[in-house]
Amino acid sequence: MRTLDGTDREILRLLLTDARRPYSDIAERVGLSPPAVSDRIDRLREIGVIEGFTVRIDDSELTGGLEMLVTVSVPPADADRTYAALSAHRRVEHVLLTADGTVVFSATLDGESRSQADGDAADTPGGVRGLLAETVGLETVRDLSIQVIERSEWSPTLGDVDLAVDCVVCENTVTAEGESARIDGTLYHFCCGSCHGEFVDRYERLAEGA
Repeated sequence: MRTLDGTDREILRLLLTDARRPYSDIAERVGLSPPAVSDRIDRLREIGVIEGFTVRIDDSELTGGLEMLVTVSVPPADADRTYAALSAHRRVEHVLLTADGTVVFSATLDGESRSQADGDAADTPGGVRGLLAETVGLETVRDLSIQVIERSEWSPTLGDVDLAVDCVVCENTVTAEGESARIDGTLYHFCCGSCHGEFVDRYERLAEGA
């Protein structure tokens, strides 16, 4: 299995800067043809490195609310549920879960003023407390900190990242020595030839019994 090379990483960096960048522009920057760039992007999508292309919207230009940074302390047992609930909320833009179970998120919210932001949030459906009551329940919240965001910039970086694909058989991480195979149109990854053979044997037995 081929891992990410320098060209893959550069393509990803260019797409992070502008996901609508034409393939011809990417090709010129990385020294490939546009069809070769398209093939690489298709491969990155197929193995799950690229999940999709999105539009970044500045909510401050569309609503009258304020962009807030909210830190929520909840019991450790509720941390994952709180993170998931906030991640799914339409007004929440970014969510972070720390190792100690604290949840930090940003959202553009209604019904807040700058004076309220530094203290208690307004108990309105569009306010912080209203959002928390709707998603996780105020009884879950141990501590709450709210701040108005003056400006922000979201700049995801890659560094020297590499693939971390799991073997479909044993779930070990697939390295450069691993293997990939397309079976009935689906691409599978294996950490070794033994897992590859075991999967094919199992697949063929199931197909014969169908």
